[in-house]
Amino acid sequence: MAVQDHSHRHVGFHLSFPRRTGSASGPAVASETTATATAGAHALAGLRILLGFVFLWAFLDKTFGFGYATPSGKGWIDGGSPTKGFLNSVAAGPMKDTFHSWAGDTWADWLFMLGLLGIGVALIAGIGLRLAAVGGTAMMALMWMAEWPPAKHLADGTPSMSTNPFADYHLIYAVALIALAAAGAGATWGLGRIWARLPFVSRNRWLR
Repeated sequence: MAVQDHSHRHVGFHLSFPRRTGSASGPAVASETTATATAGAHALAGLRILLGFVFLWAFLDKTFGFGYATPSGKGWIDGGSPTKGFLNSVAAGPMKDTFHSWAGDTWADWLFMLGLLGIGVALIAGIGLRLAAVGGTAMMALMWMAEWPPAKHLADGTPSMSTNPFADYHLIYAVALIALAAAGAGATWGLGRIWARLPFVSRNRWLR
């Protein structure tokens, strides 16, 4: 008996999808990229303003004694020292004695308060972010050393209550300042573009 050989047929489901042409995907991709860039710019602008308020509020509270970190009647305008209490309370770290010697000095009070004011205004207005990043990073580094997170115990042996030996809010603030300056975050919801066009700023890029 002859056996005829039949070819095997595979029956299945075939799904077809419409193919995007280059001309159709180009505008969509560009629109999505623009939307992402805009959202990122707004997020950085929001971070910039909030961080600026942190510095500006610290200046205002220490100046006028609003009763938050600074008790009423103990403000700078009332004769109080913005640095004396904090620096005298330093109880750990290699600069403990140095900070104690600075506590309450006029130059330390003025430098600290002008730093808070300048950084706060610069961030909120979106101008001079590079200067704000340099000044703010230096301030955060000194405050990090004053609180000295690596220490598990203070000089008197009591627990320091440090929750992380390295990464605390001072470090996060410093990195945020650097990121805002590097990204030119003053152009959105700020005066960054106007500031950059000023003659003395355009001639000195470090002022941006």
